Amino acid sequence: MQEETDLFERYRCEVDKGQAPLRIDKYLAEHMPNTSRTRIQNAAEAEHVWVNGKAVNSNYKVKPLDTIQVLLDHEPFDTTIEPEDIPLSVVYEDDDLMVVNKPAGLVVHPGHGNWTGTLLNALAYYFRQDPLFDINNPNIGLVHRIDKDTSGLLLIAKRPEAKTKLALQFFEHTTSRTYNALVWGRFDEPTGTIEGALARDNRDRTIYRVWDMEENPLAKPAVTHWRVIEQFKYVTLVECRLETGRTHQIRVHMRHIGHPLFADEKYGGMEILRGERTQKYSQFVRNCFELCPRQALHAKTLGFTHPRTGERMLFDSDWADDFAALIKKWSEYQG
Repeated sequence: MQEETDLFERYRCEVDKGQAPLRIDKYLAEHMPNTSRTRIQNAAEAEHVWVNGKAVNSNYKVKPLDTIQVLLDHEPFDTTIEPEDIPLSVVYEDDDLMVVNKPAGLVVHPGHGNWTGTLLNALAYYFRQDPLFDINNPNIGLVHRIDKDTSGLLLIAKRPEAKTKLALQFFEHTTSRTYNALVWGRFDEPTGTIEGALARDNRDRTIYRVWDMEENPLAKPAVTHWRVIEQFKYVTLVECRLETGRTHQIRVHMRHIGHPLFADEKYGGMEILRGERTQKYSQFVRNCFELCPRQALHAKTLGFTHPRTGERMLFDSDWADDFAALIKKWSEYQG
């Protein structure tokens, strides 16, 4: 039975089924954005960290399926998402869901430094006449996310029942998703699989890296299947099929095998990693960077089972203009 409290909920999560025992201060420092282990320890000392309805100390070891809450003694700041008239490319829509083709550069969810101008602000405007769609209700809306500078398909649930069923498909990995990426270098094999658990890099918390799971119990298993679509002189167009959907998964995995995504500044792709040591070639690559000044990654296809009808649905999307222009430029490069 949950204790009575005058505190307000700031954060809530359920621990994954496969989570190894780990101190709660370490666990929350990894999972909560914009916080630190010291702040979490202070919150626990003030009895503001709860597990399964009861306050715990910072040395509590989290267990699979624990429900964790971080509480405040004041109401959270207002984070209401306001409608903004931002164009949406709607690929499909019915009474239960919507599929959109997100442009590169559009932030998906409001957050630090991006409180307006996001996809959720666009959805709030798009559904402003729908009395059943409240973008501030966490039980509807985005089912998954893609990075700001990745273009492509995103799935939105319009009703709570739809989101529950669609989210379960993502959790159980029964969806199908493929991405197209332009990566540095050429491949000796036509296909391959990358397996490597992912967690944040200790030296730079804004990026992720591959870890040995014994070395870092917070690392989550991740599997990416790739196949070559077309090889150019110094770069390759690949299709990546996700078996799991971790943050930055394709970007980290491709870097891990020595093929960073072209123009991916966070993961080393905004440098000339292959090719000639000539001024002409250097200028060509710089022109490519200007043509597509973001990681060359597009969420191409999305497949799932419709939450109401049970029909298997598969959607395909056109490349973003900058991505298409980049591929064309490399395909015409003669050296």
